[in-house]
Amino acid sequence: MLDLDGCLYVGDEPVPGARSVLEQLAEAGFRTVFATNNSTKTPQVVAERVEAILDYAIAPSSIVTSAMAAATMLSPDQMPVMAIGEQGLGATLEAAGFAITIEPEEARAVVIGLDRGITYDRLRRATQAVLLGARFIATNEDATFPTGGVPEPGAGSIVAAVERATGQTPEYAGKPNEPMLRCVMALLGPGPTWAVGDRPETDVAFGARSGWTTVLVMTGVTSDPDRAIPRPDHVLESVASLPRLVFHT
Repeated sequence: MLDLDGCLYVGDEPVPGARSVLEQLAEAGFRTVFATNNSTKTPQVVAERVEAILDYAIAPSSIVTSAMAAATMLSPDQMPVMAIGEQGLGATLEAAGFAITIEPEEARAVVIGLDRGITYDRLRRATQAVLLGARFIATNEDATFPTGGVPEPGAGSIVAAVERATGQTPEYAGKPNEPMLRCVMALLGPGPTWAVGDRPETDVAFGARSGWTTVLVMTGVTSDPDRAIPRPDHVLESVASLPRLVFHT
């Protein structure tokens, strides 16, 4: 299981050697699932982005996003849903059969993800919907987002605003939580698994709770691996060293 942002690429720049890693894993017969807490894009768009950055094609069916995990938490009686996020969040929820609303009085659930166009009005609508009794779901709790420079606010920062305003604690969909795990497990199948990513609290924790071998890479938001909680089984400067580790362990 590979993370994307901060692991295979940072911003629009590939991590050196990332393409070779994917090629080597495929040639060796590994099943690879790409799991991202980024809810801003559909799996098809994510696949297109990966190919544009790495010059390597991956199947949309091998990608799990936190928006997909959030959709599995909802039931038909929780429509319509208010989606606070970018285009991929609403599109993913609609593809799963859920009607979308922007009206607080209509919403039966609120799903919040990364929204780089967030406005006070969107925060107001989400807050009012939750206060009126809508179910409160967050795609993930990542406080920041890797950019290659100074990190930017992540979905968790937006979720925190609504949590503060409502006094309600959200249910989380993405890594390291159970909804994301169910989605990933459905693609992985049985067998020993490696979980690779740049965040201890999401990627490493996700793998640890499943009994997988965990690998922390230093190309994302983590600056001090000695302070990582939970502790990863392995720390790599980048994903480029992954094949050597996997093939000789």
